[in-house]
Amino acid sequence: MIEDDLRAAFARHEELTPPTGPLRAAIDRAVVRRRRRRLRLRLAGTAMAVVAAALAGFTAIAPRQPETANLIGAPASPTATGALNVLMLGVDTAGSDGSRRADSVLLVHVPADRSRLYLVALPRDLLVSIPGQGTDKLNKSFASGTTSAKTDLAAGYDATRQVVSQLTGVRIDAGAVLTYGAARQLTDAVGGVRVCLPTRIRSHHTLRAYPAGCQQLDGAAAVDVLRQRFNMPDGSLDRDRNAERYAAGLLRRIHEQGVLTNPALLSKLATQAGSGLAVDTGDTTLPTLAQVVGKAAAVEPVALGLPVRYVEKQPYGFSFDPALAPGFLDALRTDRLGDWMAAHPDQVVGLR
Repeated sequence: MIEDDLRAAFARHEELTPPTGPLRAAIDRAVVRRRRRRLRLRLAGTAMAVVAAALAGFTAIAPRQPETANLIGAPASPTATGALNVLMLGVDTAGSDGSRRADSVLLVHVPADRSRLYLVALPRDLLVSIPGQGTDKLNKSFASGTTSAKTDLAAGYDATRQVVSQLTGVRIDAGAVLTYGAARQLTDAVGGVRVCLPTRIRSHHTLRAYPAGCQQLDGAAAVDVLRQRFNMPDGSLDRDRNAERYAAGLLRRIHEQGVLTNPALLSKLATQAGSGLAVDTGDTTLPTLAQVVGKAAAVEPVALGLPVRYVEKQPYGFSFDPALAPGFLDALRTDRLGDWMAAHPDQVVGLR
């Protein structure tokens, strides 16, 4: 009897039930967005591998995930408008405790007019506020995102992204984590990279000497130069500047070969790099990012030094220059780095 009453009640109210179509469509869209987000953060050997390497000069050592390879053939999303900020992190091998640190932190600013790329190196020893750890060096923010000796590149990236966004006051639209591991392969794949050094470098690791001036570096030499910070006038700051010089040279080389605007060449070079990376494409797609970077790369990039000063007390490191940093950060937030550069030419890092 109760069952019959229930059936009758459901029958009377059935016409009041809202259509399930819109609800199902909304659920499907949410699932797709969630899956896309996970794919973006997987360790993938995709088009972004080349774009990222061109911007930061490093390629990741994480294993390639074949299921994400088709992202290079995905249709581009609607053309991105407004300025974009891409965070590139270069990490070396894990330390004795199994954790990694971001040895190179490069913020790539793409202005709304796509006129050129601005490469802004953030010092690894910049003193910042790390959630749950107080004040420490920026490179340690990467390790703060991991919970075990088996470092999660995506988690480390996300932790550093939050710190950099809070530090600069800008939204990070996309980014990637890369290591020195395959830079040698990528450099050799493009036929070497021309790098212009302002002073002579003697490698602390190989004892090889690199003269001042412009020179073509093969993969092994490029990695050797990128690792140097000892016996240099400004120590780690000089290493950051050399990373910018290498990034500009690699980007120039890739642009000359038409890689960023040719999906086939882009895929081939990504394959030759022989490794994957942790990628976050934010709200856009890999093809769209490649298009945006390709357009801005038509002009020589500008490398800028973040205005800092050394702090001669524990924990020792760098802090913002109180005279110059506020104006620089305001220009970054309001997409006026070109004006700031013109007013402060001494902050421009020489690339040639």
